[in-house]
Amino acid sequence: MVKKVILDQMEEIDILLKDDRTIERDIKDLSEYLKGPNILSILGVRRAGKSTLALKVARKLGEHGYVNFDDERLYGMGSKELDLLLEAWIEILGEEPDILVLDEIQNIEGWELFVNRMRRRKRIIITGSNANLLEGDLSTHLTGRYIDVHLFPFSFREYLRYRGMEHLEGSILGTSGSSMIRKELAEYLEVGGFPEAYSIGKVMVARIYKDIILKDAILRYGLRNRVAFNDVARYLISNFSREFTYSRVSRVCNISNKNMVSEYISILEEVELLFHLERYSPKLSEQYNSPKKIYCIDPGLVRSIGFNISENSGLLLENVVAIELMRRFRDRDGTLLFYWKDHRQYEVDFVIRRGKKIEKLVQVTYSMDKAETEDRELDSICRASDELGCRDLLIITWNDERKIKRDGKDVVCVPLYKWLLGYDRFR
Repeated sequence: MVKKVILDQMEEIDILLKDDRTIERDIKDLSEYLKGPNILSILGVRRAGKSTLALKVARKLGEHGYVNFDDERLYGMGSKELDLLLEAWIEILGEEPDILVLDEIQNIEGWELFVNRMRRRKRIIITGSNANLLEGDLSTHLTGRYIDVHLFPFSFREYLRYRGMEHLEGSILGTSGSSMIRKELAEYLEVGGFPEAYSIGKVMVARIYKDIILKDAILRYGLRNRVAFNDVARYLISNFSREFTYSRVSRVCNISNKNMVSEYISILEEVELLFHLERYSPKLSEQYNSPKKIYCIDPGLVRSIGFNISENSGLLLENVVAIELMRRFRDRDGTLLFYWKDHRQYEVDFVIRRGKKIEKLVQVTYSMDKAETEDRELDSICRASDELGCRDLLIITWNDERKIKRDGKDVVCVPLYKWLLGYDRFR
């Protein structure tokens, strides 16, 4: 049976990788981590493109064995049965492969034992829809013997590439080019970055959400109160880019046990559906006790699942900036993201700290056309600049582009589309 599954999956892989719509992702060459026996772990939310990336890396390296454990025919397989894969690959390939691709490995109970044994003589790529896949006993055994990277749904640049519109970047400084790119950005904000949302249709976004909630969260973690868990997920997605506390979520979702709410939110983050930022404070106790801000991993999910989204343009821009900052800094050692808020309720959306230094402050607002809006945003970022000792100040809007002098500081305003594509004529 295992051999039949592998053959079926190999046929599907050939079709997938011959599809002209697969693109190169904006991620470093991962094959360098597999020059010798080692484990490469590609983590990220379900359907972000982990399988395609893993297979492209493996094909670059040579002959490999592949299996996707998100296949109902393999449900119930345990770690002791994984040796059957080696036997099947030998029959199919004529030899035991040096490279193993184990897709959605978290579905196999005790998979760590097999991988720990194989990694001494194999190059192994594992993928998983769980941020904490390599925590626990395995990480203890594999100290210094694995590398993990996180893959997100398409960035805006990757979206343009997938749509065959990467040529628009070359005309970004012209009026017509910027107009077309803003139109594409509006589409990206509406549909999001899941590849299947474009290859199959926007309806797939809701389907992906259901699979994340059911397969990756409820079934995997054995959650009994499915209604309460769904309520927490929908509430947080609907309140993206806003502060939350466990007490408030508990009250709104009618869950008396705050520890249960905390557990649910941790699971939603582990399956990479949501992520949160702490409020910045030099005191860890204040960080821990302050409200946190929640973000969703994809704007298409926000549009499909959340409530009353149409009137929250500024918050949607903030969510996209949060995703992009996580994409840029998540796997960079020593760089942390926070938000900032003082006792007078002045707020800055993103504080980027590298080591002990605050490197950049980033504010997001849809527009600064109104004087009161401009004053509010500038007052907030300048107050944070004084308190945190940071002079690199950036405001991201839909279309504002200029440099503003305020309180002896230079504040750069840049349109979202230019920032997402890495263009900023003031730097």
